[in-house]
Amino acid sequence: MTNSFDELEQASCLFVIGSNTTVAHPMVGMRLMHCHREGGKLIVADPRRTDLARLADVHLRLRPGTDVPLVNGLMHIIYENGWHDAAFIAERTENFDELRESLREWTPERTEEVTGVPRELLFRAAELYARSETSAIVYCLGITQHRCGVNNVRSLATLSMLCGQIGRPCTGVNPLRGQNNVQGACDMGAGPADFTGYQKVANPEMRAKFEAAWGVELNQAAGLKATECFPAMIDGRIRGLFLFGEDPVRTDPDTGHVIRALESLDFFVCEELFMTETAKYADVILPGRSYAEKEGTFTNTERRVQRVRKAVDGPAGARLDTEVFADIMRRMGYDQPTLTGAQLMDEVASLTPSYAGISHARLDSAAVAGQGLQWPCTGPDHPGTRIMHEGAFSRGLGGYSLAQYRPSAEQPDEEFPLIMMTGRVLAQYNAQAMTGRTEGLNQIDGTSFIEINDVDAAAAGIADGDRVRVSSRRGVIESTARVSGKTNPGEVWMPFHFQDGNANWLTNAALDNISATPEYKVCAVRVEKA
Repeated sequence: MTNSFDELEQASCLFVIGSNTTVAHPMVGMRLMHCHREGGKLIVADPRRTDLARLADVHLRLRPGTDVPLVNGLMHIIYENGWHDAAFIAERTENFDELRESLREWTPERTEEVTGVPRELLFRAAELYARSETSAIVYCLGITQHRCGVNNVRSLATLSMLCGQIGRPCTGVNPLRGQNNVQGACDMGAGPADFTGYQKVANPEMRAKFEAAWGVELNQAAGLKATECFPAMIDGRIRGLFLFGEDPVRTDPDTGHVIRALESLDFFVCEELFMTETAKYADVILPGRSYAEKEGTFTNTERRVQRVRKAVDGPAGARLDTEVFADIMRRMGYDQPTLTGAQLMDEVASLTPSYAGISHARLDSAAVAGQGLQWPCTGPDHPGTRIMHEGAFSRGLGGYSLAQYRPSAEQPDEEFPLIMMTGRVLAQYNAQAMTGRTEGLNQIDGTSFIEINDVDAAAAGIADGDRVRVSSRRGVIESTARVSGKTNPGEVWMPFHFQDGNANWLTNAALDNISATPEYKVCAVRVEKA
């Protein structure tokens, strides 16, 4: 996030796209609803009629996979009507003429044709976002989980610069991370091309710094992204796997493909709290510890680093991740000391400019306790950074994305006539490793279902509550129909949590060519009465 949670409650206008916020991020959703109750305008771009969409001043009910055309169309309208911020463009950005030229084709007529959003709603949304004093963009996995996800994100950044709605309070581009501490994991170098703080492995200066600190020569080649690992297991490039904190048999697209990959390994180690669907395929299972059984930090989606403190003792035999990693490293020939969480954070600070002012001692101090610190935090006296890009961008002048429309990899046809989207329900979380063991939550939502439009259901002879067979080019599952107008005709929606009818047996593993993020949000299916 370029900005902070508190600011979302004070914005003049919120543009929520690709996020069912009140369900997937309910605490943030409460802030959005508070903003709207206090008079802030709300634009929601979502194919489904979610609870947040029902509240919206403008609901842009776009076809799945047409986010880039939608945003390009909004920018076309904004420029043609003179609602752009000419001063910001001139002072803070470069190559605007190229952007203007790329938007020429996205007339309201063409945007309506591609996205399905009526042009009068496009005009209303464009004016609200551009002409409000402060407008904030909020997005989530409905933007990123496409084969054009990177372009989707870049187009939103471009929209914010076009209107000067960035680098100020209550504005910006604000992604909501899909899981707890995803931001922190990325900050710590979980990306295969990054050291901590997004310092690039390919940069000789960065590599030399880490080599000096660690006393080893480091590989300059980037590794594989998580989704790229599964094909590599099948073709033999990866022979062994150590997996922790993930259940890809439940959560990754095309479950059959994931299982084939795991079965192709020579050796598979899984460190886990529970016997997950993925752990069932492991040769060795190591007992892990939960967040409540260790010391450390989480970094949330607004870049806020906060302390996590041990609350309970773990079961006998369960070891800290760091102890397991250090032990493996020693057995592989590197004399890695076992460090405490505080010592690890001190090492991070010594090598990572954006975390240089963060330590357990400072996070525990009276001045910071309970609040945390937002990076960049560049020194022990630095207060942290609430708002990114004030005054200047990290690259100097802001660069526009000239994102071209790249249709979804799979389109409906005669055999599979419906577009299926996937997402979350409020009562469950991801692979249900914890929530699925909570009786009260299972009573709210405990089994698979599929939302189908009234028109499509009537044509297929399906009534609300019927058992249905859902098929794609990759698999077949059974589920329960929920018939309503929540989805558009020709579109269905499923949660991916439930093993009794897991949507990921059907989803498509088509990957973004930059991020390698799968296209969870669009695949072609057929729904029949079982």
